[in-house]
Amino acid sequence: MKQNEDEWIEYQNVMEDVARRSGLDKSIFYDLRGNHDNFGVPVIGGSFDFFSNYSINGQFGRKGNVNSVTLETGDRKHVFVGLDSTMSTGLRGPTNLFGHPTDQLLSQIDSQLSQWDSQKGKSITKISFGHFPLSFSAFSESQKSLRDVFLKHSVSAYLCGHLHTRFGKNLKRHHQSDEKSLSSHRFFQLNMHQEPSENTKNCLFQAPPLKEFWEWEMGDWRKSRAMRIVAVDRGHVSYLDIDFKSGTKKTIVLPTFPLDSRFMLTSSLHQMYGCQHMVPFSFETIRCLVFSVSPITSVVARIYDTRPGSPLMIMETTMTKFVRDISRGDIYAAAWNYKAFEDPSPDRFWLQIEVIDVMGRSTLSELRPFSVNGLSAKISWTWKEFFVMGCQWAALYYPIFWSAVFLMLCILLIPKFVLMFSKKQYSYKNFISEKGLINCIAWVLLDLCRVHVVWFGFLGYLIYLVSCPWLIGQVFTDGGGNRGYMTYMGWLVKIFNSREKHDYIGSPDIMVVVLPHFFFVVIPSILVAGALAAERGIYKEHFLSLSGKKEDDDSSQKNKRSGTYDNHRHRRSKFDFVERWIRKVLLAACLVICWKHFTNCKALTKAYEMNPLLHFPVYSLAIPMLLACTVYKTRSIQ
Repeated sequence: MKQNEDEWIEYQNVMEDVARRSGLDKSIFYDLRGNHDNFGVPVIGGSFDFFSNYSINGQFGRKGNVNSVTLETGDRKHVFVGLDSTMSTGLRGPTNLFGHPTDQLLSQIDSQLSQWDSQKGKSITKISFGHFPLSFSAFSESQKSLRDVFLKHSVSAYLCGHLHTRFGKNLKRHHQSDEKSLSSHRFFQLNMHQEPSENTKNCLFQAPPLKEFWEWEMGDWRKSRAMRIVAVDRGHVSYLDIDFKSGTKKTIVLPTFPLDSRFMLTSSLHQMYGCQHMVPFSFETIRCLVFSVSPITSVVARIYDTRPGSPLMIMETTMTKFVRDISRGDIYAAAWNYKAFEDPSPDRFWLQIEVIDVMGRSTLSELRPFSVNGLSAKISWTWKEFFVMGCQWAALYYPIFWSAVFLMLCILLIPKFVLMFSKKQYSYKNFISEKGLINCIAWVLLDLCRVHVVWFGFLGYLIYLVSCPWLIGQVFTDGGGNRGYMTYMGWLVKIFNSREKHDYIGSPDIMVVVLPHFFFVVIPSILVAGALAAERGIYKEHFLSLSGKKEDDDSSQKNKRSGTYDNHRHRRSKFDFVERWIRKVLLAACLVICWKHFTNCKALTKAYEMNPLLHFPVYSLAIPMLLACTVYKTRSIQ
């Protein structure tokens, strides 16, 4: 949750070794600051900003938040824009999770992406790269986003990382401008492919590009040993992710045209193909990029038709190598009649390329669908992929927070008003006579209201969480005792060596503390407390029904009374067993909640160098005390 300078020195030495052993000029490497490189950094450029001191960008004086590289060929320009959207004042983790683009940063990105637009005669391919997925990027002060800038300039792709393969090895999301889109798109996108709007075909030579781009997240090298090759082939952008966990690769094959119909810019390509005079020369060959440690003897492209049911090979052609240029890979191409593969189905035809080297080793590319007429093959997210890529967490934080607060207030206050003003009695007896979900909920929550100490304790704790600081902790690496405090709106901290206090920072990052505390600790605690109170009510009713009976029998019926007593004792013993079993389950639930809560407190104590009793006593102790009080107040009737 904070940085170690020794690790940065190791990183610097490794990159020096990579540049030396590869023979590449170190200046062509670009490294990019992520949230872990910003943990606990009070001031960018200060003594605790190790990225500025040990990174390649720092060594070459690339101190801006935006760095761009332009590569020019005979007929095209290629613009690569890297951006640093980390916090200007870096908090320690875990409340340093989101990118925070400012209006100034968005203006700089806009300027870099538009710098070549005024020049005529050459087509431009634009690619941007940053650390954070757009689902983990906040809005600027004027409520603008990186997505707005990328759509404005129709970048081909935005490349990012951050998620470390925890939710998938290769996460993707298609973005498209749609003026008719629902307001819910601000909060989430249900499908990986955003549904295209109905655009009027514009076949003018200078027609503006359609506003769309792909977001391609990738895994990390540190644990997953993942590497990505991105190729731009006459404006067509493709990529290949390589998993080195399974070992080194003797040959790597990246098909560059035709594009994978699942992950291409479908709207632009579909319009281009619909206007036949706009179909470029690049459509006339199949092409791939090959990297190999051994000379290549054969490259063959095969096309399969899946309409018969099982894939049927309908084309096989040998590919020839282009004259090698300064690239470290070799380009292979084969002529084909692309018009023969027009089809309304985007996944009817599939492409695979086989490469054989002089050692006789065969390497096959992934079998993938293609569509020359620009139709998109739909693929679906898993629930984990939707969770991290489809949800705009920066926009969702406050709606989720206030919804949780509203839910807890309803659970606490509505039953109290019913108890005070309603004539109808909601109890275990009422539930037995009139079974139903509403009666069950009302009975449980009203029994909680009757345990006054616990009810007022939960209400007071909720008011505390909304109006008071949760934690007081060390948020910077300097260790100078300069602590800040955290509320649900973020951290209020003081700049290092400055008397000026910041506005709340670290929002929506603090959601990783706030929302789990609400949904895994506070709400379950209220429900378990209500269940304990209801269980006490059940036991009380049964206890009263079994006691006090047969008080008048005369002494001549001693044997009968003895038998009645034995039967009564048997019935009570049987219920006591059931009662103990239900209560034990609820007590186990209390222990699970407390264990989850203390685990969170332990992590926060370590991250922000806090003492629970001094720096967050209410946050750390209130829930265990309320649960303990509930257990005591609802103990069995003797």
